[in-house]
Amino acid sequence: MSFMRFFRDRLPAIGLYTLAWAMVMIFIIADGCRTSAAAVTVIFITAGLCIFFWDFLRKRRFYCEVNAAIEGLEKKYLISEVMEAPEFAEEEILCRVMSEACRSMYETVAECRRSSGEFREFIELWVHEVKLPVAGMMLMCHNDGKSGGKYLPLIKRMDDCIENVLFYARSENAEKDYIIKETALGKAFGAAANRNRDELQQRGTVINTSGLELKVMTDGKWLEYIFGQLIGNSMKYFSPDRTPELNVWAEENSDSTTLHFRDNGIGIAASDLPYIFGKSYTGQNGRERARSTGMGLYIVRSLCQRLGHSVRAESVQGEYTEIILTFGRNDLYMT
Repeated sequence: MSFMRFFRDRLPAIGLYTLAWAMVMIFIIADGCRTSAAAVTVIFITAGLCIFFWDFLRKRRFYCEVNAAIEGLEKKYLISEVMEAPEFAEEEILCRVMSEACRSMYETVAECRRSSGEFREFIELWVHEVKLPVAGMMLMCHNDGKSGGKYLPLIKRMDDCIENVLFYARSENAEKDYIIKETALGKAFGAAANRNRDELQQRGTVINTSGLELKVMTDGKWLEYIFGQLIGNSMKYFSPDRTPELNVWAEENSDSTTLHFRDNGIGIAASDLPYIFGKSYTGQNGRERARSTGMGLYIVRSLCQRLGHSVRAESVQGEYTEIILTFGRNDLYMT
């Protein structure tokens, strides 16, 4: 709290105090006691300044302590827990208000977390229930041969959407559902490619891999999902002018392992590239192709952040898109 701000706030009180002094001076001078007027003036000024600066210093100390405490806290809502016992009325009122506000916030957050947890559990249960008939329909289409094959793309898309719902629901609490261990990149990529086998074969996709025998510290299930999203995006945004091609290779560095996932699709506009990992961002390609939801790469980035990996993208519109994943090394656990 600055002195000038405190002074401006006290201007009405200073005005009333000055008016009181002036009225006392009028009565004293009217009685002919000029010597007493000078003495009273000194007393008024001294007492007024003492009261003014005493009030300013104690309140300035209090507000400085509050500012210092709030700046030093990572969780600002705990301010009421670290404040000292109040010394004056305004401080006591402020402390009580902050304490009540924090208590109300705790209750609201607890209720929101409970509701969110219940909703997430319901979504996970619903996903597991609905995946059974979807898997059954996929099996029936495979058994029916050509007559059932025409339905496979739609059922596969439905299955992918359901998978996205499940992983998005879990991504907010991924730390409760992953196991970090040594995982072969080739195994995770192979599982994701096999899951998308029908669409890859239908489009005649050429897949080139190199260095996928390398192992990284991650969760295999989440990495398989990330690969699946990247493959799905490549198939979604393939170029009709050339045969779809996926080039996946890994490089081992001194302190990390870098995986490159490149397709020869339609690419991403330079204006969209910085935002493709944003939530629900579809960009130019997404607006032109109705299948885009803008959630796939957002979930990929969210999972990478929680797993301790980094992800970035490079692209030239009309030529290629390359997603680059970087896995940190941990020699203590690598065997």
